[in-house]
Amino acid sequence: MDYEIMMNGNVKIGTYAPDFEAETTMGKVELNQYKGKWVILFSHPGDFTPVCTTEIIAFAKANPYFERLNTCLLGLSVDSNPSHLAWLYDIYCKTGIRVPFPIISDRNGQIARKYGMISNDVSNTETVRNVFIIDDKGIVRLILVYPMNVGRSIPEILRALTALQVADANKLSMPANWIPCEPGILPVPKTFAELEARKREMEKNQNGMSWYLGFQNVKDCKVLEDNSECEKIEEKKGRNISN
Repeated sequence: MDYEIMMNGNVKIGTYAPDFEAETTMGKVELNQYKGKWVILFSHPGDFTPVCTTEIIAFAKANPYFERLNTCLLGLSVDSNPSHLAWLYDIYCKTGIRVPFPIISDRNGQIARKYGMISNDVSNTETVRNVFIIDDKGIVRLILVYPMNVGRSIPEILRALTALQVADANKLSMPANWIPCEPGILPVPKTFAELEARKREMEKNQNGMSWYLGFQNVKDCKVLEDNSECEKIEEKKGRNISN
């Protein structure tokens, strides 16, 4: 089988995210060490590039919001670790912003190709702007792909992450343009008796359009409170580097 076909695009929604070990700006990282946490794994085309710089700054500013959702950020490109460090230091010198999450150095492209991050019609080496939302059990729940010349919407990534977590917690689906704490969509009835019961419920509560589209208020819309687990992971990595 052709290597490119074999290695690109194997990661799909609903599958376990392939584990990996990699060198990062915060020491060695294994994906499996994040079990119990949600992970946003994202790739960028290159260091010292304008769109990527705006994205890294935006992710860094939004990091506290991700941590409130029990989620750790993990970046990746095929640049070297010294290049990553120099870029992050330049960002810090120019803006005062410290990037609080690791960026993977994937020099041989092994992780990028395993996750289908390289589009050969665009570039044989640079990664496009992929986003993988991986849940606390290690399952890929959402995949976004942006072209090289369009930066990602961090608020949309946060919204989608929140929607997934709230949907799981409430056993609901989420409608178009859903924002946190708005109602979710009830599961569709599977029997005629359930259909009739749903119709009576909706006539009473005025909570839907038809038997197949009913709404319900969500509980615990924040899902999870602040925590410092991502910071603990980073502190552990720091101790490993110093030993």
